[in-house]
Amino acid sequence: MTVHFIGAGPGAADLLTLRAVEHLRTSPVCVYAGTYIDDAILDHCPPGARKVDTAKLDLDRITAELVGAHERGEDVARLCSGDPSLYSALAEQSARLDEAGVPWDVTPGVPAYAAAAAELRVELTVPEIAQSVVLTRAHARSTAMPDGEKLAAFAATGSTLALHLGITRTRQLADELAGYYGADCPAAVVFHASKPDQLTLTGTLADIADQVDAAGLKQAAVILVGPALGRTPGRERPERPGVEPAERPERPGVEPAERPERPGVEPAERPERLAVESHLYDVNRART
Repeated sequence: MTVHFIGAGPGAADLLTLRAVEHLRTSPVCVYAGTYIDDAILDHCPPGARKVDTAKLDLDRITAELVGAHERGEDVARLCSGDPSLYSALAEQSARLDEAGVPWDVTPGVPAYAAAAAELRVELTVPEIAQSVVLTRAHARSTAMPDGEKLAAFAATGSTLALHLGITRTRQLADELAGYYGADCPAAVVFHASKPDQLTLTGTLADIADQVDAAGLKQAAVILVGPALGRTPGRERPERPGVEPAERPERPGVEPAERPERPGVEPAERPERLAVESHLYDVNRART
């Protein structure tokens, strides 16, 4: 039988994919993290399904549940919060399943950072401001960060940052990031994105930690930081860290008003030419 690693999304049951729901409905066993998975998601399990909360289980006991179900001839819906590709322990669990000869597959889910961006109604990649998103987490004693993955190095790029598992260190993170983005850089925290008790905090690196402390947030929150968060209609476009507007060069040797027209083509002739090209495209497509 098969262990299905399923992305349960950020929490809302209606954000489950159709494939995820089908696996839940047809699996006699469901293994999930009670801290992040709501009853509305578990309601998709069939009547009489064995439901195992992993909140207090270590990797050995979780593996035993998965292997035991396989030996009984039962499929398993292994729910992961967000998407299994991020901080889900998929690598460790699947390695043990391979050793035990247990088949497994992966169903993607909506990641928490995407749900947070949706709640904020922002795009994380805005032209000329940020074209990269760094998905990372705060340093933790349980799993050390690799030597080459330093928050300072990520911040130096000016990219949009999506910080996971770091809500209890918001103040230290904000202080460190302010040295690269500036204290007035937009920052946001979304707790339980998409759930009924969702809480959204918006501000800057100068005040976001105070808001987190006042709200008493301790877990299940995503921190977003970067100039792209401030790009909303009616607001002045924020500059990238360390780059003044005057430093953005125009095309070498070409002033904005001097950009030449295509040789031999007057502006008024363009619509006719486009119509001819469109006609030729339609004719060629019809011949294929």
